[in-house]
Amino acid sequence: MSSSSPDQYLRFVLAGCLNEDYILPISESPQNAVLGGNLPYAAVGLSLWGGAAGLIARADKKFPVSGLDRFKQLGFNLQGIRIAERDLDLRRFLAHQDENTSFDDNPMQHYVDRGLPFPQRLLGYKTRPLTPPDPTAQQGQSIQISDIPEAYLEASAVHICPIDYLSHIIMPSVFRQGRATTITLSPAPSYMTPTFWGEIPGLLSEITAFIASEREVRSLFQGRSSDLWEMAAALGGFGPEFVLIQTERSGYFLADHVSKKRWMIPQYPSLVVDPTGGRDAFAGGFLAGYSENYDPLEAALKGAIAASLVVEGSGVFFALDAMPGLKSARLSALRRLVRQI
Repeated sequence: MSSSSPDQYLRFVLAGCLNEDYILPISESPQNAVLGGNLPYAAVGLSLWGGAAGLIARADKKFPVSGLDRFKQLGFNLQGIRIAERDLDLRRFLAHQDENTSFDDNPMQHYVDRGLPFPQRLLGYKTRPLTPPDPTAQQGQSIQISDIPEAYLEASAVHICPIDYLSHIIMPSVFRQGRATTITLSPAPSYMTPTFWGEIPGLLSEITAFIASEREVRSLFQGRSSDLWEMAAALGGFGPEFVLIQTERSGYFLADHVSKKRWMIPQYPSLVVDPTGGRDAFAGGFLAGYSENYDPLEAALKGAIAASLVVEGSGVFFALDAMPGLKSARLSALRRLVRQI
């Protein structure tokens, strides 16, 4: 998707995936054929704390890019949304049982089990393999160097959402050659496996903060360690200043590899309606917070609050309609609950 060059200096860039989402929340109505993917949720997390970014992703001619218009109104730049010549299957299905249990396969059965009509657009839907035959091969949504607008290289802070190994190995180097001093990255599950262990040091060597889930980290370290703090220290040794792990039961673990400080940040006690995009919103909020005063703890708190707002409803833009002052009140409350380990 082509657009004019940014009217002003871009401080932030976000790269990730766009999807046509089919979501069955824990409660509330299904979300069928709606704007989704990790990139929009990361953008919401950034926007909640006053940031706007240049967006990078690949879509195809059938994708309703008009769904991104609200981001344009919020000051985001869409010059980096590239339209592929070939068709891409951008459908994504998620059925949430609870905040820690989700399913992405057999969508028809999940709709039937909930007594819901099955969307015809989901006919023929196939779950993408967790580990593709060659994780290093170019995928349909892989970001290429030519996809990155030159103006985006002026940005000082970049977050890279889960995409694929090829995109993740290319982009940090490209942005480091520009003006980026902060690069955060959330891994793709496809390479967080023991067989890919040897590639991880090179992948993380230019990263400021590595933001992963407990499940991803445990999958990578299978047979090497079972202690999350030990795993965070090992990942920090590959290059990131900060490692953040979203745990299933204990909130967020933050390890500062430089100062050797460690914190436990509880999840804000939200009523979780739809967990979709929570971690991506956390990453966007973290980037906004860290770029403000370079305090990783304060950044993680802002990320946690962004996530808490996103999961309380369904749809990419739900959190942006929260009551004024709510996020600041939650930030103050959560700050008092942090524990340094």
